[in-house]
Amino acid sequence: MKVLMFGWEYPPHVFGGLATANFGISEGLHAQGDVDITLCLPHPFGDESQHAARIIAMNAVPIAWRDVDYDYVKNRVGNIMSPDLYYKLRDHIYADFNYMNVNDLGCMEFAGGYPGNLHEEINNYSIIAGVVARAEEFDIIHAHDWLTYPAGIHAKQVSGKPLCIHVHATDFDRSRGKVNPTVYSIEKNGMDWADCIMCVSELTRQTVINQYHQDPRKCFTVHNAVYPLKPEYADIPRPDHSGGERVVTFLGRITMQKGPEYFVEAANMVLHRTHNVRFCMAGSGDMMDSMIYLAAERGISDRFHFPGFMRGKEVYECLKGSDVYVMPSVSEPFGISPLEAMQCGTPSIISWQSGCAEILHNCIKVDYWDIHALADAIYSICSNDSLFHYLQDEGKKEVDQITWIKVGAWIRELYERTLGWR
Repeated sequence: MKVLMFGWEYPPHVFGGLATANFGISEGLHAQGDVDITLCLPHPFGDESQHAARIIAMNAVPIAWRDVDYDYVKNRVGNIMSPDLYYKLRDHIYADFNYMNVNDLGCMEFAGGYPGNLHEEINNYSIIAGVVARAEEFDIIHAHDWLTYPAGIHAKQVSGKPLCIHVHATDFDRSRGKVNPTVYSIEKNGMDWADCIMCVSELTRQTVINQYHQDPRKCFTVHNAVYPLKPEYADIPRPDHSGGERVVTFLGRITMQKGPEYFVEAANMVLHRTHNVRFCMAGSGDMMDSMIYLAAERGISDRFHFPGFMRGKEVYECLKGSDVYVMPSVSEPFGISPLEAMQCGTPSIISWQSGCAEILHNCIKVDYWDIHALADAIYSICSNDSLFHYLQDEGKKEVDQITWIKVGAWIRELYERTLGWR
């Protein structure tokens, strides 16, 4: 089975959870043994793993004819894509796009990540998808998140092949109900065109059905998973804080969706009971400054740490150095970070309003707005060694059974159903 997949980010260049999920899904599908993935990315850097997917660099796909020699193409894009593929794609340019801002190879540039002109880049990406869909052989299309839905639609229009879209989040999650009409329109159009809609949780599936008015029969829940720890992460030692100060961590985007203010308010309540706890708010976002001010207003700045954005090994050092991980998200389609924390042996507290609450059992769940319950849970884990060790041991056992290989098998089955192969 050949899959044409559209993604937006991919490790090791991680801007958010989408990169982790795209990688896990690709690896899980590859593990099935008969799934070949061609993954389109707007701005790969050349150091992405191509173990599970052959990567097409959309910023090296020509949309305007240029008469350039092989060595020049190799020098310009050889680190991210084969020159031979450049020439193959050049033969499938379907219109005159010279009026667009193309470079000397006839390609569009992408900033990578989420720039200020994001909507323009989404549109450009979808134009390039038409060239790729004409040149590649594939059975089915898989588009990740709203950024790539227009590209998936264009590929379907060109090829007539079925389209699967993967809903990692909706604008209802990101905006706390203040939905951007432009984003909503792109999301709904992608869902209307899709033959199969994969949702990262039942919570998200119900949003898709009720808010985007989709047929429940084409909407499926596909929970995320976690990969086994790399040896260099597994070998990071866990410090023993028994008898000393406990560390409680929030790690993620410091934005409205993640509920950081509830973490600060709960921390304040815990510190009225004990001063033997330190709080860490790792990450960055538009609410970071206001959270620093809130901690100062509550008089707990001396117990609060803001280390900033973390990636790679830093994340696992932070998780292993913590006694409690907290994810008080207001609306979390899934939330992989608690799985990563539990994998590191860190007891976790999550909101009932998160998709991962549907599959995790050996953690504590509270309503995001209930700061009293959140404070009680934090204090209990920090002060009760038996509870700490129970959640630590049972949580790790549980998460070790939630694998991307199982996710890949389910997605492969959904592909076959969509194709009418079963």
